[in-house]
Amino acid sequence: MITSKLPNIGTTIFTKMSALARQHGAINLSQGFPDFSVDSKLTEYLHEATKHGFNQYAPMEGLLSLIEKIAKKYDALYETTYHPESEITITAGATQAIFTAIATVVSKGDEVLIFTPAYDCYAPTVELFGGICKFVKLQHPTYSINWEDVDTQLSKKTKLIILNTPHNPTGSVLQENDMLELAKRVEKHNCFVISDEVYEHIIFDALKHASACKYPALKERSFIVASFGKTLHATGWKVGYCVAPELLTKEFRKAHQFNVFCVNHPAQYAIDRYMEDETTYLGVQSFYQKKRDYFLELTKSSRLAFLPCKGTYFCVANYSKISTLGDVEFCEWMTKEKGLAAIPLSVFYEDGTDNKLIRLCFAKKEDTLEKAAQIICEL
Repeated sequence: MITSKLPNIGTTIFTKMSALARQHGAINLSQGFPDFSVDSKLTEYLHEATKHGFNQYAPMEGLLSLIEKIAKKYDALYETTYHPESEITITAGATQAIFTAIATVVSKGDEVLIFTPAYDCYAPTVELFGGICKFVKLQHPTYSINWEDVDTQLSKKTKLIILNTPHNPTGSVLQENDMLELAKRVEKHNCFVISDEVYEHIIFDALKHASACKYPALKERSFIVASFGKTLHATGWKVGYCVAPELLTKEFRKAHQFNVFCVNHPAQYAIDRYMEDETTYLGVQSFYQKKRDYFLELTKSSRLAFLPCKGTYFCVANYSKISTLGDVEFCEWMTKEKGLAAIPLSVFYEDGTDNKLIRLCFAKKEDTLEKAAQIICEL
């Protein structure tokens, strides 16, 4: 007999909706992955890596030349320094980095502050390590932080705050005033931060990414998580990384080495070669802003009310002019009856808050967006 450590956790909504989309032949704007090919140069470099013998274990902390490029990026974009050999670790995707960072700092009885709606791996991982989740709702419909609400949830037991910007699922973006407010509270409560920044390069309308590393009080206490999968349109490669000060990285790597030990060696080699051209990641912002703008233009005559999308490759829309169904039911109906799959926002809340909102992924080919928009405009 197994006693479940996660008795209330089932199959994720992403798996369910993608399966439903396949079953009904629906256009899948639910799960967050592109339907277009990665750059052929990237796949050529991957093939090159396998031919040249990069088929055995990579170093536990990651390929040094790739790590050095990451360090260079932080110097250039955020004017801050991470030592390549002691403060950057390549991970098997961002989710593994988040899992490992939580494992590093959370013990039984520790409280962890999570902003909702939240990516679905945060709370279950905290619970696995005996932590206690404390939730603060972002303010609908702007999805900004009410810092007075934060203060009501912080205590002497607070060990960790998990932050996500640009924000999945809402597309909102935190700015400098938020990071300064966070820094005050982190110093006061002497807690750690996991800053989930996987969409750091997908930020729109001339906004700047407010990375936690830019603020000294945050940097010294933060694990910053990033994703090559999101940036390079290669989510299936599952390669990400975590940057953190040396003392935090030392403990992070203790957990990392017994979790995955190391990460796909040829993929690291390919990404390393690809990053020699900085436009491979610096050009992502304009690439996705064009897709966002195109999709919103195609759907402007629809009865969906789109909320502002300032970052990520998701946009959120209110469907209350179309249906009175709950958001899960609406997404199931739309998939089965109309041939379009989306994600309900209520699943990102611990209490199932339902504001009649759905999340749509626009990281798709123009043809896919056009077909999806036609369905949307007919709802």
